[in-house]
Amino acid sequence: MNKITEELLKQVSDYKGEFKGAYNIREDGGCVGRQSSENIKIESKPDGSGLEIHISPKAQKETVYIPACVTRGNVNDLVYNDFFVGEGADVTIVAGCGVHTDNEGEAEHDGIHRFFLEKGAHVLYKEKHVGTGTGIGLKKINPVTDMELKEDAVMEMDTIQIGGVDLTKRSTKAVLGARAKLIIHERIMTDGEEQASTDFEVEMQGEDSGVDLISRSVAKDHSYQEYHSKIRGNCRCTGHSECDAILIGEGKVNAAPELFAGDIDASLIHEAAIGKIAGEQIVKLRTLGLTEEEAEKKIVEGFLR
Repeated sequence: MNKITEELLKQVSDYKGEFKGAYNIREDGGCVGRQSSENIKIESKPDGSGLEIHISPKAQKETVYIPACVTRGNVNDLVYNDFFVGEGADVTIVAGCGVHTDNEGEAEHDGIHRFFLEKGAHVLYKEKHVGTGTGIGLKKINPVTDMELKEDAVMEMDTIQIGGVDLTKRSTKAVLGARAKLIIHERIMTDGEEQASTDFEVEMQGEDSGVDLISRSVAKDHSYQEYHSKIRGNCRCTGHSECDAILIGEGKVNAAPELFAGDIDASLIHEAAIGKIAGEQIVKLRTLGLTEEEAEKKIVEGFLR
């Protein structure tokens, strides 16, 4: 792999010179490193469109790395990855993405990931996105995540976009079986003229299933964000959606949550708040010796933690 890939991997997947266990490293649309483990098998799809990752029920507290990097302009990378997680397996999946372009054309990565969790499986899915480079070439990342959770399965999704991505459209869909749980924590920061759009859609089909969706966003300068969420409870279930946003400068946020209760025992809640940083927070930190810019940075860091 090239030097830009190495630097992007450090930012999106905590790369320290090597990955231990199962991994697949994607660079500019091709594979530059792959390793399976005893309990996690990574194979190319027969049509070459992406990967199939088969996780055995014997996989317990294991990690698989599936990062993707675009290191130059005029690259539009599209990949379809399917994850088959066996009954009772417990794994962490790290699927960071970085795009880089200097004085070149657009750099884009579109990753379509599908997850099939068998009974009692547990997955922690970590997804960090970043854009780097200079010049006028746009940096785009458009992740699509589709999930099917069978009974008693748990999916935790921790997704972060910390800067440098000019345009992103993020789509997440899930169908939950009996007693399945979905926990999503999203953090997004946009700056300059960047734009970010998030769409969540969750269908709870099994009794006593539940979803907890928390989104934190910061829109700075002239950037723009859209947030759409739809939670459908078609049985006895619980659903919670929380969307909080901070505006800095001329940043704009449009939040549009939606709840649908198709059963008398569906318990669904949504919370939302959009506003600027409170003046007293700035004043308090400035009394501790921070400048206004430093105080603002500390508040944003704490909010997105």
